[in-house]
Amino acid sequence: MNERDIFDEKQEIKKASYACVFCGERNDYDVRWLKRTKKKKIRGGLNERDRSQLEKSRDYMVRVDDQLMCKNNRCRRRFEIPTSQSVVFI
Repeated sequence: MNERDIFDEKQEIKKASYACVFCGERNDYDVRWLKRTKKKKIRGGLNERDRSQLEKSRDYMVRVDDQLMCKNNRCRRRFEIPTSQSVVFI
């Protein structure tokens, strides 16, 4: 069983406030997330292992963006998203 058989995928954009590690200026940035929600109806023909995997699965979000570009016109450097979760369970 593939993960696409269990989940529907949808992209979302969430606002987050980060400070640039180079210039130190704090701004709000749009961060892209991939939201995976459990499907309402699953195709037939599942064995017991697949059925137990389906019951244990929950909705979650995966962060797509790893780097952001500073909004300060003098800096404009790319920096990694600092110590933020990349997977969030809903």
